[in-house]
Amino acid sequence: MRDSDADATRLPRDELRDLQDERLVKTVRHAYENVEFYREAFDELGLTPDDIEGVDDISKLPFTTKEDFRDEYPTGLFAVDMDEVVRIHASSGTTGKPKIVGYTQDDLDVWREVMARGFRGAGLTSDDSLQNAYSYGLFTGGFGFHDGATAMGMAVVPTGGGNTQRQVEMLADLDVDAICLTPSYALYLAEVAEDMGYDPADLALSTILFGAEPCTEPMRNEIETRFDATAVENYGLSEIIGPGVAVECLEQDGMHIWEDHFYPELIDPNTGDPVEEGEEGELVLTSLTKTALPVLRYRTGDLTTLDYDTCGCGRTSVRMNSVTGRADDLIIVRGVNFYPSEVESVVLEFDEVAPYYRIDLKREGSLDKLDLTVELAEDFDGSRSDLKSRIHKRLSSVLSFSPDDVTLVDPGEMERTKVGKVQRVYDHR
Repeated sequence: MRDSDADATRLPRDELRDLQDERLVKTVRHAYENVEFYREAFDELGLTPDDIEGVDDISKLPFTTKEDFRDEYPTGLFAVDMDEVVRIHASSGTTGKPKIVGYTQDDLDVWREVMARGFRGAGLTSDDSLQNAYSYGLFTGGFGFHDGATAMGMAVVPTGGGNTQRQVEMLADLDVDAICLTPSYALYLAEVAEDMGYDPADLALSTILFGAEPCTEPMRNEIETRFDATAVENYGLSEIIGPGVAVECLEQDGMHIWEDHFYPELIDPNTGDPVEEGEEGELVLTSLTKTALPVLRYRTGDLTTLDYDTCGCGRTSVRMNSVTGRADDLIIVRGVNFYPSEVESVVLEFDEVAPYYRIDLKREGSLDKLDLTVELAEDFDGSRSDLKSRIHKRLSSVLSFSPDDVTLVDPGEMERTKVGKVQRVYDHR
């Protein structure tokens, strides 16, 4: 690995800025000289690499979007010849062509490094074992966690996604220390373990690394309680590198962005202008050390806030808070704007419900309607009409919005996500 965890994540902010300046200048020149897309974008703006002397000039650079990845499919954004590429991954492509990403050997070394940092930050060591319940293949999650754990010297149990009963058996029989998976699958795993006669809290698991989909604090608390383990959040995206862009430490006070490799900005999603420090905005990321696929000012679509104060763990790298929603996931119903995660946060305030819900958007005539379905907790024995009324009132109080209908269903009735990301919103309009 090219630098130690202590050196890279605890640099004084001014020294970190010097490193970012140096790496940004190098990345910009590499992209301009080797990627026609960026060269044309620079020329259109009347910009040359010489105009970028450091991070203070980053706003001069053009944005990169997911549409650009699709327009340049499959390898138009690559900055090296294919004979230098040693790995290909891709996004799911559920909304069109997948976004193809490539890695040189050096890129894979960076990926392993940032993943290993995350494991160390979560308190794991080479003596621990990791069960990897992310899918292997073109999706970056499986190989990202696997390679990072291997670089750490951890024993890896590569179960992949699905086959939940086998997942439980491996956890129990091998006394696995940590597992990585989506938060929705963690809850499903707990249910299956209980059905098989296991108490999830009695498993040897000490650490749960979750990511790939939003997770509210009530859902995290539910996961930690069910497994009697510490759950830490991870953030990443294929276009930048995969998982490993940011991860929580044991302080659980925001995810450390590894700023020596990925430079973050927050912008107003409507205007593209920077937001004031402390305000929520759309996360924009620039890769600083990637060779095969350098990415300048990528608009992630994810809404978050950034905290530049030194963390309680001593790391100086900026922390991003959990993603509150996506700029393109904003729900507008009868003039009221909100995100699915806001609905989830309100609903999960109620102990009487399980962490499973769905939102159905419909249109009747010229009016939009929103129906909310929520699953009851196993031990619920109260009045359904009273609970529905309280959910209505709480949503109205917090979001200035109330669903047209709230349906409460019996425990276990809502569909569980066994592989991949959970779908919460169904738009029938």
